[in-house]
Amino acid sequence: MIKINVISEEKSWSKKLKKKEIFFNNLCKHFPKKFKFINKRVYLTLLLSNNANIKKLNKIFRNKNKHTDILSFPFHQKIKKSKEIYLGDIIISFNYMNKPKNLTLYNFKEKIAKLFIHGFLHLLDFDHIKKKDYLQMLTKEKKIFKSVQKFIN
Repeated sequence: MIKINVISEEKSWSKKLKKKEIFFNNLCKHFPKKFKFINKRVYLTLLLSNNANIKKLNKIFRNKNKHTDILSFPFHQKIKKSKEIYLGDIIISFNYMNKPKNLTLYNFKEKIAKLFIHGFLHLLDFDHIKKKDYLQMLTKEKKIFKSVQKFIN
């Protein structure tokens, strides 16, 4: 089972997405079985941020002085003989999610879900540096999104 600790440092998130922690935890409940971590306690932290703060983090940790839509920081220490696993941290910028500003609530949630899934896969060590890795990650993203799409409606 996946448990997400959601922290919001940008007030605009609350205007668009009520009950943020419930939304993201329910999203994970609709993941395909392979990604649910059945019989394990899996945790991650999600920071709902903005362009200014994500730019600072991007500069500090990736040496890129620009804002981005999402950052993922996998926690690579393996905990042996434990059913508890901490996957890492995901940060999402509201400014990226809210473009264009006339997005319907459904489209906003759909966009968040797709980006969250992308970040989640990064926590599982998927990447998209090489084309074959990109295609593998994209396939997994589509599979997971298909399973959560009904929940978003």
